Amino acid sequence: MSYQQTSGRGRMAFQGIPKGDAVASYETYTEAQRAVDKLAAAEFPVKKVSIIGSGLTSVERVTGKLSYGRAAGTGAFSGAWLGLFFGLVLVLINPAADIVFIGAAVLIGAAFGMVFTMFNYGINRKRRDFSSMVQIVASSYSVVVEPDVANKARHVLGVEQPPL
Repeated sequence: MSYQQTSGRGRMAFQGIPKGDAVASYETYTEAQRAVDKLAAAEFPVKKVSIIGSGLTSVERVTGKLSYGRAAGTGAFSGAWLGLFFGLVLVLINPAADIVFIGAAVLIGAAFGMVFTMFNYGINRKRRDFSSMVQIVASSYSVVVEPDVANKARHVLGVEQPPL
């Protein structure tokens, strides 16, 4: 694994893909994480370990159909949170302000959020009429360690030979 030491404070700046030996390969990130936990429990120097995801794919999961009502609701909700934040900041800055100011900030934030989101939906409606969540997933995860400790890692994980 290659890294560069930056400043005198001991922070490391990682650059590129870590170099080393792949000691195990897993289908899920959780399995690879458990392997690193097992190494840590065995007093293994975990600073010499990396988890590398391979075969990255972008996955977009459609969560629902958009409509003016749904856009209004989500806009009002997020605007209300922003209004609550500004209302609480106002109360902190001006202790004479009371709960009425917080309520007013929440209502104003909800109104602005609703109007802005409905306007945005109206403009983009012809191009995108659904809501979704995007994530990047890997098809496999390799636990990679520096070459000088590869055999010890394989022994701790119970791996006979290096994966192909």
